[in-house]
Amino acid sequence: MGYYRSRQGNGFFRESAGALKWAATVVVSALVGAGATLALMPMVRNAQTPLASESSLPTSTSSASKPMSVSVNINDDITQVVKKVEPDVVAVVNYTTTSDFFTQQSQTQESDIGSGVYFYKNGNNAYIVTNNHVVQGGSKVEIVLNTNKQVRATVVGTDPYTDLAVLKVPASTFPGIQPAQFANSDDIQVGEPAIAIGTPMGLDFADTVTSGIVSGDQRMMPVEEPTSDTTLDYQSVIQTDAAINPGNSGGPLLNAAGQVIGINSSKIVEQDFEGMGFAIPSNEVLNVADQIIRTGHALHPALGIEGIDLSSIPSGYLPGNIPVNYGVYVEKVDSSNAKNAGLRTGDVIISIDGKTIQSIADLRTELFTLKPGETVPIVVYRGSQKKTLHVKIGSEESPNTTASGASSQNQAAGNSGQDPFSSGGGSVMPDPFNSTSPFGY
Repeated sequence: MGYYRSRQGNGFFRESAGALKWAATVVVSALVGAGATLALMPMVRNAQTPLASESSLPTSTSSASKPMSVSVNINDDITQVVKKVEPDVVAVVNYTTTSDFFTQQSQTQESDIGSGVYFYKNGNNAYIVTNNHVVQGGSKVEIVLNTNKQVRATVVGTDPYTDLAVLKVPASTFPGIQPAQFANSDDIQVGEPAIAIGTPMGLDFADTVTSGIVSGDQRMMPVEEPTSDTTLDYQSVIQTDAAINPGNSGGPLLNAAGQVIGINSSKIVEQDFEGMGFAIPSNEVLNVADQIIRTGHALHPALGIEGIDLSSIPSGYLPGNIPVNYGVYVEKVDSSNAKNAGLRTGDVIISIDGKTIQSIADLRTELFTLKPGETVPIVVYRGSQKKTLHVKIGSEESPNTTASGASSQNQAAGNSGQDPFSSGGGSVMPDPFNSTSPFGY
């Protein structure tokens, strides 16, 4: 599970999972469940407690104080939604392989647990959408059905920039079960019911249902690379007060009709705050998932450079005479479009298409509003000289962030660009004094 601590005036950043304390002020990415499998007796599914009959109620000598019998209808909207969608919701178990230094033997063990939802069927294949951070770094992924059946899954592709991933299993895994339906997230109304189904805190609590409302839409939240804490992008998400807990990541957020309006991805846990969970809107989910199913990756606009935040460079090593303390320092120019437009190593990008660029995250966010092939003005400082360049926007394929898929995908796709996670999954921070940044933009 990833942890974030709020930072006044500067958004959010990730904190090591080991630093979590119950009383600490943290922002929690409700991801993988941190591999937590509780040592409890398995919960009994579908247990029903009969309502007390009138004859079992306490009697009273006074008719005025006699309790009235109450008829409860359990066939409400939430119950019907759960019955409809629960067979589509799965637990996603991520396994990693480690090597023993002394024996030189490898061992595969359960690493993290999240959730996913079966959303598409094509021939003999059934497809499940989940979060990228649920499967990232995994050497093997399994799904666990609500019948407790475990099935090995293939990771079709991942997209760290939207925190989404698609898995594939045999269609026979879901006999007679229809894929979950998706709503148009543009039609979401603040205040409408919201229902979450997922696997918080491990398999003992699989198929946990929580409910609330849509508390807000188009909330901007950071998308961070799990191993390096680097903010990749800022994403527009749905806010809900339905309880989102560790392990809910990748599970569906549903409306009253049982349609998926979002994929749960994160929450805020902070002293004096509660009930602030977030989900990736369904329209974004379907767009990215469709690209991954068709090509194995999502396609995003790209400038064709490698760079770091200017603010991350120690003051004593800042390039001379630059009159700003913000922007993106260009470490390397990879694309011919950027080179032809005059962009050089050492330039500091402060604006793109009229939008101020404070950081790499700003650059990524603004790039994602553009289309490959567009030519846009980019303002840079070259030393103390301010220049406006006109650069044609290129495209970038999202990498496969699983341990078993990263290299094979790049070879299969013929990707000539740098894998943003080629340097140990992004765990190596960029060196501001050479062109070894693991991230491309």
